[in-house]
Amino acid sequence: MHRSLASRSALALLFALALAGGAAAQQAPDPAPAAPCGGDLSAFLEGVKKDAIAAGASAAAADAALAGAEMDPKVLSRDRAQGVFKQTFLEFSQRTVSQARLDIGRQKMKQYADVFARAEQEFGVPAGVITAFWAMETDFGAVQGDFNTRNALVTLSHDCRRPELFRPQLIALIEMVQHGDLDPATNTGAWAGEIGQVQMLPRDIIAYGMDGDGDGHIRLKQSGPDAILTAAKFIQHLGFERGQPWLQEVTLPDNLPWEKSGLGGTMTAGEWFALGVKPRDGNTAFGNLEGDLVLPQGRMGPAFIAYPNFKIYLEWNKSFIYTTSAAYFGTRLSGAPTYLKGVPEQGLANDQMKTLQTKLQSLGHDVGEIDGILGSGTRVAIQKEQQRLGMPADGWATPALLNAL
Repeated sequence: MHRSLASRSALALLFALALAGGAAAQQAPDPAPAAPCGGDLSAFLEGVKKDAIAAGASAAAADAALAGAEMDPKVLSRDRAQGVFKQTFLEFSQRTVSQARLDIGRQKMKQYADVFARAEQEFGVPAGVITAFWAMETDFGAVQGDFNTRNALVTLSHDCRRPELFRPQLIALIEMVQHGDLDPATNTGAWAGEIGQVQMLPRDIIAYGMDGDGDGHIRLKQSGPDAILTAAKFIQHLGFERGQPWLQEVTLPDNLPWEKSGLGGTMTAGEWFALGVKPRDGNTAFGNLEGDLVLPQGRMGPAFIAYPNFKIYLEWNKSFIYTTSAAYFGTRLSGAPTYLKGVPEQGLANDQMKTLQTKLQSLGHDVGEIDGILGSGTRVAIQKEQQRLGMPADGWATPALLNAL
């Protein structure tokens, strides 16, 4: 779930690879010497077995997990693909937060009402938050990936690109085999080793897995209750505060200190309210909390206050568009209406965005890779240049800004 380098699902993969520039790892790696990689596969697997035994696994579990392991060239192909995501918030959120998904999500919340109640009681995470991730990651378990998990992790561990990220996941998979929670020969999932209906890597399953259905096993692939409670426990671990909001839609006055908008601001929600920002639901009870004014497509498009709980979405996936869409999805499942689309100013095409990034870079701004993606670094740079040029500094890339530079 920790998306510092990549995502779990096919949808999230597009974002994380584009914005983080790497393959999947739910946990940041522990500082350690470079992991052994490459060479003869049999010798490599023998080394993995020794490490697993040293970590507490039995030799029998290691043998069972690694028997028949083989390299999967399709995994390496996906890892090198570096997919790029360039949809706007309106485009992506309207596609992912569909009426069909909302209907299914509400059905799931009703079907597993007791499990969701337990998740909120024990971990403080509302049903809508969990259900939105469940929908966006795998369509409620319908699309979990068809790569053999063991072979995917063997391939990525053996490959010398980032073995320090994936070898610990392979060791954790052996522990799952020892627990009887995974059949290495048949278990399938995402190309980077993520498993189950909420797409988690083995280390996180070991650390945060919950047996929600009482069968003595943690099987996120098959069990909805296991997936729900495990997701709740992990979201709590990421820092979700009980009883607090995560995202709230607002309407805006014509004039605001736009340069103060965006993530990482210093204002409270109440300070924004005092300037004329109005919650659509009328609830100003959380005005004392930090509140970032989030404008995915500038001041003329949808607008939200992002509260401290929004940070858990950025831990789940670093993509601003994915996280804002997931957070919005959670509010819809919790009773919020469809957002007001507004009439956003025209954005930039891919080549225009790259040209803008090149200009910003030449002006001394750190925009990261020139990739045509309106990521956080590019948004910050845009705001600074908009402010310098006397334009509303809302962080949205427009032809007017490109021409002015």
